[in-house]
Amino acid sequence: MKIRKMNRDWIATARTLSEALPYLQRYDGAIVVIKFGGHAMGDDTAMDTFARDMVLLRQVGVNPVVVHGGGPMINEMLGKLDIQSEFVNGKRVTDEATMEVVEMVLSGRVNKRIVQAINGQGGKAVGLSGKDANLITCTPTNPDLGLVGTPSEVDPGILHTLFRDDAIPVIAPLGAGKNGETFNINGDTAAGAIAAALKADRLLLLTDIDGVRNAAGEVVTELSADQIRQMTEDGTIAGGMIPKTETCLTAIEGGVRAAVILDGRAPNACLLELFTDHGAGSIIRA
Repeated sequence: MKIRKMNRDWIATARTLSEALPYLQRYDGAIVVIKFGGHAMGDDTAMDTFARDMVLLRQVGVNPVVVHGGGPMINEMLGKLDIQSEFVNGKRVTDEATMEVVEMVLSGRVNKRIVQAINGQGGKAVGLSGKDANLITCTPTNPDLGLVGTPSEVDPGILHTLFRDDAIPVIAPLGAGKNGETFNINGDTAAGAIAAALKADRLLLLTDIDGVRNAAGEVVTELSADQIRQMTEDGTIAGGMIPKTETCLTAIEGGVRAAVILDGRAPNACLLELFTDHGAGSIIRA
């Protein structure tokens, strides 16, 4: 005979699941684009947790799309191959030799590691890059930077096909040029463009910071597009946060319902943001 006494942790878990019901109903069938990068990509435990969260999202009816970065891995491989980089205004010039390494690392090593992690948790992930099925067409961002691209067209047809097959797309931020070139795309930019093309319900940018902070250093949980512009003008939003918030604004203008900047180092950050009342970062709405 087994005797089991109720445990407070069990009760709390059951309460959490019950309280999540309205949010599970809210996001049933929704498209959520997640930019995965930063510290979590280099940590095995964080990778497994992220992969499990993606499988859970798909299990409850959400259509997640993962767009990843890979800057540190690219830098590591360039160093191993002794490929020297030139910089213009602090930005790396991507020549053909560098581009070969970028594509090898992003489409090969990084993309397949994430795919394997999701599949290892019982999901059905499919890895691709923006070059596949004409997903992302690019124009040069700045001729001085070489093969760095800005999305000019996004055809999400292949993603809808994968949704119908219950698959989770995992996308490397590469695109094709009009003349057959391969372009490297900033991961946040690629995620924002894909989210806009899909008219996604949410764009989640997982970073190594916990959200947008006000002048007092406090994380602001809800912001409007106008407030973001004002905080940028007065210098409250500065440095690396500027391109992230600009990506959010562009995505919202393109039809995304809301964008969130949140700390990808926090366990289950995506689940906290989508399925709890308090969320996990700074949400920006039109």
